[in-house]
Amino acid sequence: MALKQPRHGGRGDRDLEANPVFSREPVRVPRYALPAGEMDPDTAYQMVHDELMLDGTARLNLATFVTTWAEPQALRLMDECVAKNMIDKDEYPQTAELEMRCVQMLARLWHAPDARRAVGCSTTGSSEAAMLGGLALKRRWRHRRDARGRRADRPNLVMGVNVQICWEKFADYFEVEPRYVPMEGDRYHLSPEAAVALCDENTIGVVAVLGSTFDGSYEPVAELAARLDDLHERTGLDVPVHVDGASGAMIAPFLDPELEWDFRLPRVASINTSGHKYGLVMPGVGWVLWRDDDALPDDLVFDVSYLGGRIPTFALNFSRPGAQVVAQYYNFLRLGFEGYRRVQQTCRDIATRLAREIAALGPFELLTDGGQAPVFAFRLRDDVTGYSVFDVSAALRERGWLVPAYTFPPNRTDLAVLRIVVRNGFSHDLADLLLEDLRRVLPRLERQDRPQRCAGDATAFAHGAESGDPRRHGRR
Repeated sequence: MALKQPRHGGRGDRDLEANPVFSREPVRVPRYALPAGEMDPDTAYQMVHDELMLDGTARLNLATFVTTWAEPQALRLMDECVAKNMIDKDEYPQTAELEMRCVQMLARLWHAPDARRAVGCSTTGSSEAAMLGGLALKRRWRHRRDARGRRADRPNLVMGVNVQICWEKFADYFEVEPRYVPMEGDRYHLSPEAAVALCDENTIGVVAVLGSTFDGSYEPVAELAARLDDLHERTGLDVPVHVDGASGAMIAPFLDPELEWDFRLPRVASINTSGHKYGLVMPGVGWVLWRDDDALPDDLVFDVSYLGGRIPTFALNFSRPGAQVVAQYYNFLRLGFEGYRRVQQTCRDIATRLAREIAALGPFELLTDGGQAPVFAFRLRDDVTGYSVFDVSAALRERGWLVPAYTFPPNRTDLAVLRIVVRNGFSHDLADLLLEDLRRVLPRLERQDRPQRCAGDATAFAHGAESGDPRRHGRR
């Protein structure tokens, strides 16, 4: 079923017009239908360029986790590789080689027991990577059930209610019952004890998030693994863990090397991350790795004939660009371990300083301080009644800052927060400018006698923290 075409302020029937100052002659073209004929390329460029001026400035988007700055050399390599199809490994064998080098580097970074046996691939992003991890969990569970002659028609997946929406999609698309651990009190992510209590013989796995989109916190993967080990000893239930490290899997290895969350834990079967988040690549590339061949069932790997060669593939997408994979390898080569450590440490330093200074302003209190993923959430103090976090978000938007405001999911739907994501390219100077603008808008907001905006007025996309109700589907 086709989606309804958008209509904005009655302009849907009005053609696009190009000003003759910017083109060779006046041009009128339809908005939502193909033009009847061709036009001059400079005219077409100008029309698209002028409309895009209304977009926000990516560098000021403090809602997104996605990389918004890259070195010119990385952009040049991406431009050189823009026509390369990642799936065509026979035609572009060196691009395929660079992909495998990245997989090997990540396997070592995440302490795979034998990096040569770790299997993985690039994807279009961490959402696809997460779904591949989930599919492998489901298929392994089904094989175990079939081998024992037991029914395999009621799989479930346990996760915190704070998971990114891709896991809701996975459960819905691939017919897996989602079992959510709710937030309670000051705990804003999964509780190992509560997660294990939801596991049974139909549980395909537990998802642990390293870097929650709601507040940047790490979930306690090692404690979760230990409790699942105990469950296995007591009941025989063998439940694996998938780590959604969309953000944290490219932070913790460099800044928290003593933290055990990865393949050092035998119960961790697979890990995904976003190359285009703290992997520092422009959108879109993700990665998923399994600890060894046994963790990825053979029947999920397709051996296909394509353009004269036979290749194994286990990604959801087929044709996709190789440019971002090349850029990922460039970053690994360019920065090395120490370079990534410095970049991520700078982001964390900026996040923790900015969090402290926002807390010192008076009206706000921190939920997190940016000390894990360089992301922090903060709320208004209970005695602030004249304005809401949604008013603050709207006021900052007037200066170009995109700072999302949103409510938390069950059982903390009473909690409304703002969240700031610090990425490479967001400097101490930009943090100072943000603080200056925040200080400037507060006196105006404090003159209000009541909030002017609520959750229904929120305009900033919260990038993974926007659902609030993981069981609600359909058009919103």
